[in-house]
Amino acid sequence: MKKFIYLLIPILAIFTLIACNTIDRIIGGGSGSANRIVIYTSMYDNVVVAVQRALKEEFPNYDIEFVTGGTGRLQHRIATERAAGRLGADIIMLAEPAYSLELKQRGMLHSFRSREAANLAFEHDPDGYWYPVRVNNMVLAFNPARNARNAVPNSFHDFANDARVRGAISMRNPNVSGTTLSTLTALRDKYGFEYFDALGRQNVQIEYGDIEALRKLETGEYAVIMILEESILQRKEQARANLEVIYPTDGTVMIPSTIMIVNNRWSANGNARAAETIVDWFLSTEGQNVIVDGWMHSVRRDFFRIPFGSKPTAEIRANSIPVNWENNLRHREQILSRFEERRR
Repeated sequence: MKKFIYLLIPILAIFTLIACNTIDRIIGGGSGSANRIVIYTSMYDNVVVAVQRALKEEFPNYDIEFVTGGTGRLQHRIATERAAGRLGADIIMLAEPAYSLELKQRGMLHSFRSREAANLAFEHDPDGYWYPVRVNNMVLAFNPARNARNAVPNSFHDFANDARVRGAISMRNPNVSGTTLSTLTALRDKYGFEYFDALGRQNVQIEYGDIEALRKLETGEYAVIMILEESILQRKEQARANLEVIYPTDGTVMIPSTIMIVNNRWSANGNARAAETIVDWFLSTEGQNVIVDGWMHSVRRDFFRIPFGSKPTAEIRANSIPVNWENNLRHREQILSRFEERRR
């Protein structure tokens, strides 16, 4: 069902944090232009509305439509469409970079040399099949009105081992959240599968969306949560929430989510050349301004503006836990199954 989403009041933006993981929604499109492009993305709807507005100004002759949803749900949609022989998308922007490796291996992506490639601070595909477009940071968060900072874990290690918060911690479901799966891969590589055992002993609660986790953090039901930085920053700026980000002492997990063009064999509209101009815009200073306005960090090396209430990107990166994206791809099912087994 098509829904028209308008950013009228702050609470609507907050509700989109959970909505992105329940249904696929359509934003924009319908102009009938020959330059039609469909973009699948896991970005929050209120951010997509701002992106759509900027794209309409930059490309008035393009008909650009977004289909939004959680990474896991959109991956399932893509798998179903692939089985049918053609995707419904021309550009894909999901949160799990390892998925770009998978689609490249399947021969479904279009290669091109972005004019912005030299300006990127994060790795991109050497053959031009995918580029980083936004940086999502997995952090911890707490409510200073309920707990002092020294009364809650300040590291991912202690998040899974500090008995003071047992039963009062939460994280997203990695089956639907690509950034959570990426984080589990990084923590498995750093601490071993024993980390999953520790989460089980901590009785970690699994949430399917951020809105419920944020509500429980505000009421005190949760003492500390694992969450994307952008969710906390957005809540602080738009709802003036008394919540604080903890950049874990053992390292933030930085996830440079990618943008990729579906090749004409598989794409919805066979319009790869038009898609190239859109990717170049996303990677440009103009496009990155919209990304940072959406509480995510820029991927450019010459871009120093940061999201509201955040820290400099280079400072976060200096103390970050790396993610091995090949491991993320090869061991995805093993990580998910081990997590489910060991956290019970």
